[in-house]
Amino acid sequence: MKHFRLSALAFAGACLFGSAHAVDLIAIGQLSPTASDLSGLSAPLENGVPGDQLGGLGSGLAWAGGSTFIAIPDRGPNAVAWNAAVDDTSSYIPRFHTLNLALQPVAQGNLPFTLTPTLEATTLMSSTKRLRYGPVVPAHQRGLWYFSGRSDNFDASRSSADHVDARLDPEGIRVSRDGKSVFVSDEYGPAVYQFDRATGVRLHAFTLPAIMNVAVKNSMGATEVTSNTSGRVANKGMEGLAITPDGKTLVGFVQSPLIQDGGDGGRANRIVTIDRATGATRQVAYDNFLADMNKAYNSSELLALNSHEFLVLERDGKGLGDDSSAVVKRLYKVDIANATDVSTLSGADSLLPLAVPKTLFLDIRASLNAAGIPDTQIPAKIEGAAFGADVTVDGVVKHTLYLGNDNDFVAVTKGGLANPNQWFVFTFTDADLGGSVFVPQSIGK
Repeated sequence: MKHFRLSALAFAGACLFGSAHAVDLIAIGQLSPTASDLSGLSAPLENGVPGDQLGGLGSGLAWAGGSTFIAIPDRGPNAVAWNAAVDDTSSYIPRFHTLNLALQPVAQGNLPFTLTPTLEATTLMSSTKRLRYGPVVPAHQRGLWYFSGRSDNFDASRSSADHVDARLDPEGIRVSRDGKSVFVSDEYGPAVYQFDRATGVRLHAFTLPAIMNVAVKNSMGATEVTSNTSGRVANKGMEGLAITPDGKTLVGFVQSPLIQDGGDGGRANRIVTIDRATGATRQVAYDNFLADMNKAYNSSELLALNSHEFLVLERDGKGLGDDSSAVVKRLYKVDIANATDVSTLSGADSLLPLAVPKTLFLDIRASLNAAGIPDTQIPAKIEGAAFGADVTVDGVVKHTLYLGNDNDFVAVTKGGLANPNQWFVFTFTDADLGGSVFVPQSIGK
């Protein structure tokens, strides 16, 4: 089995080790954006990109115990223009990767730990039931029908709630408590699926509220938006995904407000909880607006602190990969325990008065700036978030928080900047949670 290794980068600049900051950056690591994954699918896709290019690893990130993490890319490389009718998507087979993100303390350096990522396995995602494709049907073997990133792989006559479409745009991933399966959020559906961790075969599809579905599907996202008056915005569907520490509840996050709630750029977002045992759902309103920026920002990830409190990742799309400068990369804390169920409500005017309060937990951009990383080198798409194993820093046991980036499978930006797959590791203590109780997830117990 091939492995790829690259030690953590050392950045010149301010050292956060031993600083007064409550949440500290302790390590940075990366994997080459030109490396191959372990799928063995080296044949070029329609756009000429190798089908096994290792990219987009930070679209979703899940802890699997110890130093093992599961990383998921999205629908595949679509930065190369080749067919606008399918939004330049390709027949890339969605997959998840098993990584070893090994932390090691160092005696000297700008950061107190090194992070050495190792790619250990690549698992393709498939179904034992026939899926509906467009004009391009990928090869299937031994009764498995593989999912596809192409935006035209759907059945226009069937509802997304039927879960027969082959198109899959995975954005969030979490590991079950027994460690045997993974849960994946899909922007296309929108949907949440359960896959066997060992084989990648879909085990179960959770039915999301009907108000999130679009009536008219289209392979072009812009056309799909203008063709519908309700439902999720194209490419802004089920983005973030959390699982409560007891493993009983999945919590999904729509990236932008639904069309009927204001659409992309609006404020009134929705968090949806899913009871794994019964399938029952509950919806909670969330306000994307940031007063200091006088703007609403989309949400990229959701991470459970305990059964009712979560960290929400809000960001702009600026920074490395966009050849611009990062402005907003933040984690906010919310508590949904006593929130009003907004399942029967529609529209921003109805939702916003019921939005859950939020408090800033971590200004990611400010923390990376303090470590000497300029705004032009902060990844534009920091999307994946996961807690990891505790570490000891200066004799104090601290919790770890890992953040990853989606580099869109682009090795070098148009501006000539290297655009690797990166992970940033932060530490925090219970005292940094403002009275909240952190309950780590137990995997395999």
